[in-house]
Amino acid sequence: MMVCAEASGLKRESGKNLTTTMRDVAEASGFSPATVSIVLNNAPLARYIAPATKKRIEEIARKLGYRPNAMARFLRSKRSHSVGVMFFDITDPYCTPVLRGIENGLYQSSYVPIFADAHNDKNRFERYLEMLLEHHVEALIVVANWLFVDIHLLADLSKRNIPAATIGWELPGDTVGSVMVDNEGGGRLALEHLYQLGHRKIAFIRGPKMLIDSAPRWRGVQKFAQAAKLKIDAGLVAQLPDSFDPNSGFEGGQRLTEELLQKKKKFTALMAFDDLTALGAIRALTKAGVNVPEQCSVTGFDDVALSALAAPSLTTVRQPLEAMGNLAVNVVMEGVKAGLEKRDWNIVRHKMNPELVIRESTRAVLSGGSDD
Repeated sequence: MMVCAEASGLKRESGKNLTTTMRDVAEASGFSPATVSIVLNNAPLARYIAPATKKRIEEIARKLGYRPNAMARFLRSKRSHSVGVMFFDITDPYCTPVLRGIENGLYQSSYVPIFADAHNDKNRFERYLEMLLEHHVEALIVVANWLFVDIHLLADLSKRNIPAATIGWELPGDTVGSVMVDNEGGGRLALEHLYQLGHRKIAFIRGPKMLIDSAPRWRGVQKFAQAAKLKIDAGLVAQLPDSFDPNSGFEGGQRLTEELLQKKKKFTALMAFDDLTALGAIRALTKAGVNVPEQCSVTGFDDVALSALAAPSLTTVRQPLEAMGNLAVNVVMEGVKAGLEKRDWNIVRHKMNPELVIRESTRAVLSGGSDD
């Protein structure tokens, strides 16, 4: 089928650039290029142009398929209307809802995200950062998911007047905003839930030492245990090894749970560092003939999509991941606005509340299963 490119008297020759320009709109509408430019760029002088003229120009532009030249607009205004979004590993299930929140927030702000996945590699991260700056992004959002490599070079962005915010990490100093969940409060919520169900013999799989979330979550566990006079058996505490693979928690959870079972120490509940670790633990328990939750309750942390789909569905501590992504956009957009208005911008650090989500993987301890 042959298609002839013709609209409002305009003809295109084969092989020519089919991009519609303002001059094309001017010729088709009968108005001067200057008037067309004022209307299509919504310049301040547009308020002096008759509504009928504006309507005619906009209709012709729409029929011709006119699209503003982003590069030309950037050269005039020095604004790209883009935000760099850096992930350390987008295969981490943690990232998906965060990404949705960022994308929604930027859409509402009429900004385009430029995404980059550093694959948990420091050199790749630094190169992508250079590339994003070369594309003149107006702000930067960094999502710290698995192992957060050293990115203190982000602090240099303040010298370029580029607002930046991190999700899941808080940099020292006062140059980069942040959005985090209260990990300590989340650790407390998970243990408190198991305690209220009557569990006293509880196994724990802690997070990797290098991971920024590990220490505060364990601190929340210890503080609740101390307040409740709950003894934590060191023989029932395991720790995930450091790894650059965001999905290694499943294998680690399975292996460490198998090792806990081999110790022949009784436990009626297991609190895992995150959801993938908890799902790995459930796999190991099931293979060993231990029914969840009838014989052992299991909790996770994060509330990634797999948690609700698992069998049994996983009781977990929910991070408001989509809301965190959206909030990070608000943080950097305020910085962009402050720069345009030539005013100071206060660095904002948000700490969001976690939420306990009770599903099928936990239940009250059976009679005789408690230490009491």
